[in-house]
Amino acid sequence: MPDVYCGPAPAPQTLLFAWNFDFIALALCAALLGLHRFSGSREGRPALIAGTFFLALLFLSPLCALTVSLFSARVAHHALLIAVAAPLLALAFRKVRFPAPALPLSALVAVNALLLWFWHVPQVYEVAIVGTLPYWTMQLSLLGAAFALWRAVLAPAAHPGSAIFALLATMVQMGMLGALLTFARAPLYAAHFGTTQPFGLSPLADQQLAGLIMWVPASLPYLVAALLLLSAQLAPASRRVR
Repeated sequence: MPDVYCGPAPAPQTLLFAWNFDFIALALCAALLGLHRFSGSREGRPALIAGTFFLALLFLSPLCALTVSLFSARVAHHALLIAVAAPLLALAFRKVRFPAPALPLSALVAVNALLLWFWHVPQVYEVAIVGTLPYWTMQLSLLGAAFALWRAVLAPAAHPGSAIFALLATMVQMGMLGALLTFARAPLYAAHFGTTQPFGLSPLADQQLAGLIMWVPASLPYLVAALLLLSAQLAPASRRVR
């Protein structure tokens, strides 16, 4: 199999030293900082710094190398990308106007679901993790779709009911993918058949762990955001009752 992006599979004893200085990741972070500055917006800078720093950690830290060994690390990487980095960046660019027309929330939910499931199809995944172009096509499409969804949900003019439904619908489809991975009777991702044992996991156990990550932790930011939006809507009503 050709070399996987992020380098060779690390051993547990060398993992802490598996940092890299990926030019594309650094360029992405610089572009985000420059775009925000060019926009003239003075709001969202703490979220911008946090989101950019988080992106740098995802792609430059040993987590990138660990994704070569463990499918569960890859799923955790994707979950952090779309459920932590994306909302932080959405908050940073919340009031920045983009020239592209915004899609309705229902379409954004569908696009996010389609991309998430597509990139985790075993045959597609095998191609996506090899080579610069497919790897960054996967990463940027997931990040871009998640950013657009979070930005629409967090927009000041967003309809609260629609935003809550979009968050819960995304959470449900992620849970369905997680359940599918967790209860599969055989390992599906051949790229990790020979890389999990040094970390004390069989390929099937690694896949089950990936499913649990997708099913529960990855869904929590969506649930928390939905609950915060709901509480914000209920708070004025409760004050009126008093």
